[in-house]
Amino acid sequence: MRLKEKFAGIFPVLAEKFPDPKSELKFSNHFQLLVAVMLSAQATDVSVNKATESLFKIVTGPQELIELGETELFGFIKSIGLARTKTSNIMKTSEILLEKFNGEVPSSYEELITLPGVGSKTAKVVLNVGFNQPTVAVDTHIFRVAQRLKLSRGKTPDQVSDDLTKNVPREYLLKAHHYLLLHGRYTCRAQNPRCELCELKAFCSFKKKQI
Repeated sequence: MRLKEKFAGIFPVLAEKFPDPKSELKFSNHFQLLVAVMLSAQATDVSVNKATESLFKIVTGPQELIELGETELFGFIKSIGLARTKTSNIMKTSEILLEKFNGEVPSSYEELITLPGVGSKTAKVVLNVGFNQPTVAVDTHIFRVAQRLKLSRGKTPDQVSDDLTKNVPREYLLKAHHYLLLHGRYTCRAQNPRCELCELKAFCSFKKKQI
């Protein structure tokens, strides 16, 4: 099957499977989204939501977070991996947002990746979820699905992201990140993938499907 035909076949199936896909992180504005995505690195959305449930009741913007202070912030997120580093980066990012961006989260990739603790994946998630831009942030789930379905030969998340952005049919590009992430999280799992229930079996050559 040609690559173009595979993309054209896969995404209508995923769109039907996930008719209204959304981020599972809980937030109420762009700043809270940015903080939540920063916290989600090497952590589950469930653990992030648990940590931010109380935090976001008192912090809605960078000024409030700075007033809260580093010690108090750490207390809210200490259950999350790399909490010390994330605390420091979130504090520094809040200061920069106030100093350079009038307290607003920037809506460009180039500006977002200048913020401490904000890499390519984080920036693309914020742009996609917060600003409705057709970016494809590649996490471990999406990387795995793309490799198993042979949607990309990329060896890094950025290479896979570039391949997906180039080949996903335009009408599905805005939600492609969510389609692939959710499929990887619940069906095409790293351990014990649910191949017998997978709607994409016809497009897949992953070895377990042959068992």
